[in-house]
Amino acid sequence: MSRSSQKIQVAIVEDNAALGSSIRKIVESSDQFECVGVWTSGEDALRKIDAFRPRVVLMDINLPGISGIDATSRIKQHLPDIQVIMLTVYRDHDKIFAALKAGASGYLLKRASPSELRDAISDVLTGGAPMSAEIARRIVEAFHQPAKGASSEIHLSPRETEILELLCEGLANKEIADRLGIATETVRVHLKHIYEKLHVRSRTEAAMKYRDSKDPGNWLP
Repeated sequence: MSRSSQKIQVAIVEDNAALGSSIRKIVESSDQFECVGVWTSGEDALRKIDAFRPRVVLMDINLPGISGIDATSRIKQHLPDIQVIMLTVYRDHDKIFAALKAGASGYLLKRASPSELRDAISDVLTGGAPMSAEIARRIVEAFHQPAKGASSEIHLSPRETEILELLCEGLANKEIADRLGIATETVRVHLKHIYEKLHVRSRTEAAMKYRDSKDPGNWLP
């Protein structure tokens, strides 16, 4: 077996060519790692991931086309043993939790030092969940905040509940309208009210919040 084949194979998904090259140099500055590719989009990564089978992927979030979060979710569904570390400038709670929920095992800021990045690759392969200190603090802060809906009940009308359930089934607005015998514009108005009550901004967030509700008693018609 060659020295190269014994190395831990790492792939980088980064659309900024200069930054991708810089990250590659950091990875390959360790004789433990080998970079098998710098892919410039989530689509590119999904096309090549099966052929290269890296053990670790360093994934940007803000990519052209599908996001790094979506790409991570698809990679983990197809190749669950691959470890994904998000490497990004984003520090907000929503993106952190969305990335972890998609299957990422770590979350580092792009300004992490070369040693932090190399340590994170090693750590994730031994069951760790490497995170920049600032990211870890933000996660702790999020858990310290009162959960929306945990201390007060979320009141949806019977019609809003029906629409939300059909939304969770993946139906489009027109399909929901046809199913319920109402106008498509009426569905849009109800969805606007649902988003306001759930404190979300999209169909996906509304569906996720509904599905992830731990206490069905919080959802009152």
